[in-house]
Amino acid sequence: MTTATPERDRAVDVARIAALVVVMFGHCALLLASVDDRGVHVANLIGALPAIAPVTWIVQVMPLFFLAGGAAGAYGYRTGTPWGVWLFTRAQRLCRPVFVYLAAWTVGLVALRVLLGTESADRVGRESVALLWFLGVYLVALAFVPALTRLSTGRAVGTTLAGLLVLAALGDAARFATGDPAAGLGNFLVVWLIPVLLGVAYARRLVGVRAAAATALAAFAAQLTLAAVGPYDVSLVVTGAERVSNVSPPTMLLALHCTWMSCAFVLGAGMLQRWAQRPRVWRAVAAGNAGAMTLYLWHIPAIAVSAFGLSALGLDAYDVHAPDFWALLALRAAVFAVVMGVFFVVLSPVEHRRLPWWDAAVPARGVSAAVTGALVCAAGVALVLTAKAGLAGGGWVMLAAFLTAAIAARITASAGGRISVAEEPRSVGSRRP
Repeated sequence: MTTATPERDRAVDVARIAALVVVMFGHCALLLASVDDRGVHVANLIGALPAIAPVTWIVQVMPLFFLAGGAAGAYGYRTGTPWGVWLFTRAQRLCRPVFVYLAAWTVGLVALRVLLGTESADRVGRESVALLWFLGVYLVALAFVPALTRLSTGRAVGTTLAGLLVLAALGDAARFATGDPAAGLGNFLVVWLIPVLLGVAYARRLVGVRAAAATALAAFAAQLTLAAVGPYDVSLVVTGAERVSNVSPPTMLLALHCTWMSCAFVLGAGMLQRWAQRPRVWRAVAAGNAGAMTLYLWHIPAIAVSAFGLSALGLDAYDVHAPDFWALLALRAAVFAVVMGVFFVVLSPVEHRRLPWWDAAVPARGVSAAVTGALVCAAGVALVLTAKAGLAGGGWVMLAAFLTAAIAARITASAGGRISVAEEPRSVGSRRP
């Protein structure tokens, strides 16, 4: 998998930035927020209007992020690179802007506690880091990419996919048998490994168009059937009013969604590749991907600035039954686009600014490299738990656990003799062999 002149897989980059745009404006629409003399009020659009839940089958595009990560990882992995070293070099790039984001929110929540009180600060704190679940799961899922690159046939990919779907079903069975969502926590990894697997398979040219089409149709049909006869909610995003959340933890319904959406990407990759050859399109795609972490991390604060700024002017979109609600929601989206543009210009350079010590070379090998990889996985788990709890109460303990595991990984990564590793991937990181 080496070549003198590697070429970008622009389809992966298009999928990543398109999914990110959908996520940003989707969250802008979903968040209902207002401020009055009693403090901050936060609600969810689908929780308030359950009839629109089916739209989440289109706007739930997180599988594309994991697929892009699997493909980029497969393109960047080189046989012989110690697993822990490979994983930590990716953690360096991913965690750098996360550290800045968490530091900013810590300061902001302290100020909010002084200005509006503990209850409002905790309410905002629970929302402030909710999206970090993705980065936590992503770090753990990336740990499997080197093993997945060993799959050499479409049959092996199909067998692995079937095994993951069976495990997802077993996770649901345990969850429903016990009545405890915690029994299905393993699905956080199992379900999100599905698009990672298909991303690796796509990069390795192990999934043909016919196989992708057949798998997508079968998975979509199964998802429709399961939604009709199973115990699942229709919504594929968090609403705050779920009977059975499909996201936290993920369910078989989401596993099937991941399957058909990933296969749909494979079917459309050629078209996306050709479209991205247009200079104007590629400039926009490349610029967006270069600041992808900034867009992902900071779009919720940008939404908050937009929503609460408009609320201060008496223009908050909070009451879904108000006659001007949809017009106010559109106004918020327009304001959000401007605010996010400012955030992007100001903050995206931070994403590429290397941190002293953290971004130093990774000389670990042998046992030290393996321990480093394990600690990165532990940091990922702690980040998921931080996102689940929010920056309130026990969430601060989980945040401390994340930072401790990340620092420990950096320390063990410094052990051993210096070795040569593949260059750290950029956020636009997808190079074809």
